[in-house]
Amino acid sequence: MIEAYQAVGLVPTMRGVRNRDEIQINLEHIEHLVKAASWLSSLDLPVRLIAIPEGALQGFNDEVLDIDHEDFAREVAIEVPGPETDRLGALARQWNTYIVAQAKALHPEFPGRFFNVGLVIDPEGEIVMTHYKTVPLLPVEHSVTPHDVWDRWVELYGKTLDAFYPVADTAIGRIGVLMANEASYPENARGLAMNGAEIIYRGPYPHPHVGNGLYAIQNQARALDNNCYLIACNVGTYYLNTDSDVPIDTFGGHSMVVDYKGQIVGRHDYGGASSWVSGTIDIEALRRFRANAQWDNWIKDLKTEQYQLIYEKPIYPKNLYLDRKPYNHTEFRTEVIDRQIELMHERGIWVRPEK
Repeated sequence: MIEAYQAVGLVPTMRGVRNRDEIQINLEHIEHLVKAASWLSSLDLPVRLIAIPEGALQGFNDEVLDIDHEDFAREVAIEVPGPETDRLGALARQWNTYIVAQAKALHPEFPGRFFNVGLVIDPEGEIVMTHYKTVPLLPVEHSVTPHDVWDRWVELYGKTLDAFYPVADTAIGRIGVLMANEASYPENARGLAMNGAEIIYRGPYPHPHVGNGLYAIQNQARALDNNCYLIACNVGTYYLNTDSDVPIDTFGGHSMVVDYKGQIVGRHDYGGASSWVSGTIDIEALRRFRANAQWDNWIKDLKTEQYQLIYEKPIYPKNLYLDRKPYNHTEFRTEVIDRQIELMHERGIWVRPEK
């Protein structure tokens, strides 16, 4: 039986980096924040899970500054495992906790490319699961996804849930990773749930969508739809680079822990400073609910044969970057977004506006 425990989602100040060496500045800050969050949050129940938001190690400068993909891969993307994940592993050992984190990282089978990678690290400091982000922030994020190199990815890993929606079966529950824009599409959370996830890490979301309520709606809906706990930790103050003196609240707070009925059980609304959100995870209660509820343990009722009709025709192009590097912002608008909108109109799924 898994006893109830506290989960902590960090809300760190983040500095965009220009090279791998500068990542150490963000890691040092994270270490201080873990110390404060773990000590205070454990006054109630022991802290057994710490979530570090996407961007906390490297920032988002590849997106903000439209940096060439190959340049960022060469200068900033890390190896997994590597020195940076070793330092996170040391934190996990020090605090006897699981850590979920993220980094833009290289892949040995795709030279010159980087992916957005989620990590689950156990209390021994070992990486027990890696998740490759399936949907980046499409207009601006340059990360390669498995779908962008579909043929080669399936050749390497197969066409299974584990290949796209891996879940770590741990001593504190089954953990899946859902980064930032992945949660904008309900299918990604459902993929994790269908692979057994009980706790979902959800990465940050930017303004104005956070302030307008999209982040909270998505977080609660993904948890409720799939009867999972969800830890959504947004980033705090963003400095564009390590020597900047201009702090910007790009993300807008609203970090939260949501339970398996979609209720917020921990919240931190402000985002313009370093802090954390904390909430109780009760895996045994979740498992009892799934086993005993008659109605709102939804997944048991999925009519999968019927739902397959929705997805019979491909929409977003696969293998987009199998033979080329990712587009810059302008190219992506012309070559992908405009064509996708036209496709929806041509198929009659959307009606063209009069003007």
